[in-house]
This record gives sequence, C-alpha cells and structure tokens, in this order.
Amino acid sequence: MFRQDSIHVEPIVSSATVDTIEQKPAKPQTPYQVLRLLPKDATPAQQDSAIQAWFQPGEIHYSSRPDTLHLPGHDIGKSLKDVNLPQYYRENFFSENALFHPELDGGRFGVAGDPIPYTTKNDNIITSMLLVCFVMTLIAFSFSKGFLLRQSKNFFYIPKSDHTMTETSTEIKSQFFFLLQTCLLLALLYFFYTREYVADTFLLSDEYLLVAILTGVFISYYLLKYLLYAYVNLVFFDHKRNKQYFLTLLFLYSLEGVLLYPIVALLTFFDISAQSVAYYTISVVILVKILTFYKCFVIFFRQNGLYLQIILYFCALEIIPLFALWGGLAVIVNALKINF
Repeated sequence: MFRQDSIHVEPIVSSATVDTIEQKPAKPQTPYQVLRLLPKDATPAQQDSAIQAWFQPGEIHYSSRPDTLHLPGHDIGKSLKDVNLPQYYRENFFSENALFHPELDGGRFGVAGDPIPYTTKNDNIITSMLLVCFVMTLIAFSFSKGFLLRQSKNFFYIPKSDHTMTETSTEIKSQFFFLLQTCLLLALLYFFYTREYVADTFLLSDEYLLVAILTGVFISYYLLKYLLYAYVNLVFFDHKRNKQYFLTLLFLYSLEGVLLYPIVALLTFFDISAQSVAYYTISVVILVKILTFYKCFVIFFRQNGLYLQIILYFCALEIIPLFALWGGLAVIVNALKINF
C-alpha cells in the first residue's frame, strides 16, 4: 500500500483567480489577429492605426555575405551591373520605365570638391594640335628646305632682271601647309585673347568649335586677299612680277607662322602674361607688313618711282583688310558669347 505524502498541500484556487486568468487576452501575433479585435465597421485608417500600435517596425539589416541559396546544379545568380549580362536577365516589369536604371549608382558619400580651373596646359586637344604642328613643320621644312633657303638668301637682293626662281609642286604644297599653320596659330592667339578679355562662355556646345570658326575666318581672309591681289595685279602688272610677288607672300606668311609658334607654345605651357603675348604678336605682324611693303616696292614700283601710288596700293590691299579682319572677328565673338 502506498501512503499519501503528508507534506503535500493542494493549492487553493479561488473562483476569482480562475476568472482573472481566463479573461486575460493574448497578445496578437499577426495583423489578422489585430483586425479581429476591432469592430466590423472599423475604417481603414483605424485598422492601420491599430496595426501600428501593436507592431513597431524595426531597422532591417541585410546580410553582406554572398548569396549561396541557388538551385543545385546551377551557378550563382548574376548582378545587374554586369555589362556582359544577357538582355533577358535585365527585362522585368519596370524595363520600359525611363527612370529605371539599375546600372547607375544611387549616390555618393561626402561633399563634392571644387572643380579644377581651366588651364591651356591641361587641355589635351590644344596640346595635341601644337605637337602635330611642330611635327608637320619639320616634315614640310624637309621637303621645301631648298626653296626657303633661296627665298631667305635672295629676299633683300634686288635683281637686275625679272628672273623668277623655279620651284616644284612639293615645295608649293609645303608653303600652303605653312600658311594653314599660320591661320591655326592666329586663331589660337585670338581664342586666348577672347577668353582673357571678352568672355569664357559661348553659345557653342564646345569651345573647340570656336577655334575651328576662327581658323576658317583666317583662311577666308588670306583667300580673299589672294583673289584681291590677283585681280588688281593682273590689271597693272605683268605675269612674271605677279608670280614673284605671290611666292614672296607665301614665304612671308610662312615666316609669320614660324615666328608665332614659340609664343603660342609659351602661352600654352608656361602661362606667360597676356600683355607680353600681345606685344610680341603685334611686333611680328608689323615686321611682316614692313617686309611686305619692301618687296612690293622692289617688285612693282622700284623702276617707276611712284611713291604715292605704292602707299595707296599697300593701304588698300594690306592695311584696310587687316582692320576689316579685326572688326569681323569682334562681331563674330560678340554674336557667339553669352550675355548675362
């Protein structure tokens, strides 16, 4: 027989305690249980408020570990930033949306710094143009070295007859390259002058378009001067003198480009003062005009002694077109700059 433990005491549970335990509601574990506690006529706003009162959203911490939960026998999933990803991987419900760009970064940390100011020595295109001009100058000089040396040797020599020098087509083509280089260097000098004293913002999409426009203006200037010289000289002078003067002009324009190249290179790479560049450029232009005036007198007016006619001739064909060129460049730049 088993005797009852005399130490064991049965707990006394009152009816009030039982009612309290049975009436204590359990905490809802899901939004569905929260909605069951509300009356049936509860509005959506009341339902949302009740759910927010029972559930407090916490911060979500996503795992930075690589995703290894892929199907057995298949490779790991690919990222949308992969450029070699096939197109069918990128297609989804938002593919046709113009604002959907998963390949773009959503933002960056920190504050953007101040942009580096523009300098010509950091301009790769202008630097490349100067290097190409230097290399092409050496190549052109190798082809026309004999012609240039003859021109330099006989420049201040006054011939007794109307004998003209012989030249090849290669030498003439080299002279035309020197002329194109002179136009480019003058365009670069006026471009630097415009950025320094006129404006640095233009209506063009790219600043190099302004350099191209200025180069075209200088090419048109020399072309119109040649046509003007050809028309006037054919009326008053013979063919041999016209040819001699034309070759002299090509030599002087080539010399002008050679003299301007050092100052453009110094301005580009060493940032010398604009005032020094202006003095040097004006000196080169005046020197070329003086030499042009001298050869014009020697070739056309030496035997006649017509001093007033040569002044009128030189002013009409050299000085007036030069001032017209300066005014035309100012009008073009004022039309292209942005006025605030």
